[in-house]
Amino acid sequence: MNLIIDIGNTSVKAALVSDGVIVGRERFLSADSEVIGRFTGRRRLDAAIVSSVGSDPAILMTWLGTRAGRVHLLTAESKYPFAVDYGTPGTLGTDRLAAAAGAFYHHPGADLLIIDAGSALTVDLVSGGVYMGGSISPGLAMRFRALHEFTGRLPLVTKRSGFTFPGKTTEDAIAGGVIMGLAYEIIEYIRTFEEKHPNPVTVITGGDGGLITPLTGGKALHYPDLVTEGLNFLLETNV
Repeated sequence: MNLIIDIGNTSVKAALVSDGVIVGRERFLSADSEVIGRFTGRRRLDAAIVSSVGSDPAILMTWLGTRAGRVHLLTAESKYPFAVDYGTPGTLGTDRLAAAAGAFYHHPGADLLIIDAGSALTVDLVSGGVYMGGSISPGLAMRFRALHEFTGRLPLVTKRSGFTFPGKTTEDAIAGGVIMGLAYEIIEYIRTFEEKHPNPVTVITGGDGGLITPLTGGKALHYPDLVTEGLNFLLETNV
């Protein structure tokens, strides 16, 4: 049994993987060893991997060393199925590399455009066996909140699929503008990517991936567990 821990900016996701199949998952507010211990219970852990773009996982890593036979902290120096061409690898979020590894796991040999629609929208590229980097912009929740907080009267709208275009209410206009604006942004990324690469595959993951993927007109594949699958793949590779 493998334990996968993904420490993000706003939450911690943990998963148990057996023979490549996710058999349990949970989301927590912090990477506390007591909380993770309750999640794993009395299960025998063969190996564990931690990816963190949030809190320092040093205490958690020490605790995991007492629970799992093999433990790996994912960094830019870990072993990947592709070369990493990035000017500042020390600042590169390992969740981005894990998502790229998950896309590679599903589509080895393809040119990959990896879109993670979460708190932030990250767009990354793997081509010719090399991770090339990508871009970072605000995710849906940030865009909704920015319209509310940086204006005097616009309401705070939450993400939803039931909006009209053109919007007949202010809430509809905001929902359509933010959601479709993000979708059109992604569609343009896909268009330019497909123009430049002979064997293109676009994948979408993240908390808003299920909402955004249908708006791309069939141009992208939705993998909701891409980061977890990538981390499990990298765990097997590194330990």
